[in-house]
Amino acid sequence: MMNDVSFGAVAERAGDAMLHQTIRHRVEAAGTSFYWAMRLLPKHRRNAMYAVYAFCREVDDIADDERPVEHKIAALAAWREEIDALYAGHPRHVVAQALSRPAVHYHLRRRDFLAVIDGMEMDAREDIRAPDFATLDLYCARVASAVGHLSVHIFGDPSEAAHAVAESLGRALQLTNILRDLDEDAGRGRLYLPREVLDRHGIRETDPITVLRHPALPAACRELAAIAEEHFREGRRAMERCSRGAMRPAAVMAAIYRATLSALLRSGWRDPGGRVNLSKPLKLWLVLRHGLV
Repeated sequence: MMNDVSFGAVAERAGDAMLHQTIRHRVEAAGTSFYWAMRLLPKHRRNAMYAVYAFCREVDDIADDERPVEHKIAALAAWREEIDALYAGHPRHVVAQALSRPAVHYHLRRRDFLAVIDGMEMDAREDIRAPDFATLDLYCARVASAVGHLSVHIFGDPSEAAHAVAESLGRALQLTNILRDLDEDAGRGRLYLPREVLDRHGIRETDPITVLRHPALPAACRELAAIAEEHFREGRRAMERCSRGAMRPAAVMAAIYRATLSALLRSGWRDPGGRVNLSKPLKLWLVLRHGLV
């Protein structure tokens, strides 16, 4: 979550011509895996992905805001109206304006933008705590797989197989994020570990901090990690039916996140507050291995 101002506010001051540069600097400063993968794209596709990233950050910041629920719901409703305006040809928000050309040129689907907003509304309405697995899967589909559906169009492969990659890989990435960010999410009062998994390991509590201290937490995390690994495998199988060149950024994202999941498994979740991060040399090697050969 940005601590000062939103992308929209920054871009309003900088002007539309500076939008992509502003976003690029923010992504680079964050050191995200997204940035490493998007560097493989030609400039016009990369800028389109940065605009999608900016949209995701805008609505994510709303969901994470500490203001009252009704304010957050209203702000997300305004973004639904903005997406309607985008597809009607007269976007008002500067980030939506940056999406105008990509939406037309790459045939981006309105329903995917709206799905992302729906996912953020799940966070905005209440702190998610030990959802049932169906709810968690819906959440992952909205906040991650929907972004994947937008991405594969920009990458240059809108095929059915590429959308299958978006479905599986999006879930794999989001589950990895959940397993990596247990402590950070708990600080916000959230616990995304599914109720069924917790129950199988004798964890009956739903208070995030209490669950993180439970001795069975590592076993529950390993079970969810196994589900994430199956999504990675499904994504890889679907990717084999796609354009190899177009899907290189997705392959890099998969490699980086799978390496992150492996590091989490090695850590054993013995210290949920400890942050697992891949080194820059390892990320660079993964980019070279999966993105350039």
